Amino acid sequence: MTFETLVTCEQLAKHPQWRVFDCRHELASPNAGERAYEAGHIPGALHAHLDRDLASPPTGHNGRHPLPDPVAFLHWLGHCGVRKDDQVVVYDAGEGAFAARLWWLLRAVGHKAVAVLDGGFARWQALALPVSTDKPAVTEIAPTIYAGQWQPAIVNVAAVQANLTAREFLVLDARGANRYAGRDETIDPAGGHIPGAYNRPYTTNLQDGRFKSPEVLRDEFETLLSDTGFGADQIVNQCGSGVTACHNVLAMEIAGLQGSRLYPGSWSEWCGDPARPVATGPEPASL
Repeated sequence: MTFETLVTCEQLAKHPQWRVFDCRHELASPNAGERAYEAGHIPGALHAHLDRDLASPPTGHNGRHPLPDPVAFLHWLGHCGVRKDDQVVVYDAGEGAFAARLWWLLRAVGHKAVAVLDGGFARWQALALPVSTDKPAVTEIAPTIYAGQWQPAIVNVAAVQANLTAREFLVLDARGANRYAGRDETIDPAGGHIPGAYNRPYTTNLQDGRFKSPEVLRDEFETLLSDTGFGADQIVNQCGSGVTACHNVLAMEIAGLQGSRLYPGSWSEWCGDPARPVATGPEPASL
């Protein structure tokens, strides 16, 4: 049996052979996740750094966390000894916002057996499960050649621009309602949202630190989409930099709503060009 969306801490604890990656990160302190990993992590886990391993350097025009170079990402997977038949489990501090990025990237290279740890490290600790400070040396892991095919389900900024009039898909913004509305913007140089985008803060997918049930998530997404005329496979998820948007992709998959895509550049790319239109306020919808 393979797991393709979520696993519980109890399930992971029973399968020490699974490959585990610690994706903890803080946007305001990029090395905080690595320090947290060194202070204690799930035994056997390797650290995946958002900026270094799960993104490529920003140019100032492609958003804050551009997708990694496909060749570099496949090399990193091989360097970490990941095999195509491995069950991979990814986690972060708890919400799954950063872990979902690696989940999405692995799916983009065709790795199906990858799941996010529901509740993350916070729940692992709450259950008093083992924590290690041993840092597995990559040199002790048999390297592989990971021969995946890079086939990400994405749209680029040109497609989003054209969609302002074509309306061929619905953009779903995973940021908090305040940033979507153009208030309290502290990360990107401009506040607001892409005109026509709906708002679904990724935190809405959670209840008490874990993902809501598939039934609840499906009902919520279908309610949001009910008056739009768009189906799940016509949704393009975005956020600030293409990271937390993956949380909405994951939530939709948990709900059985497949086929949504990602706009990797997201708001940080969109607002980087002052010629692109910006909308503010709570409209058209937020759930």
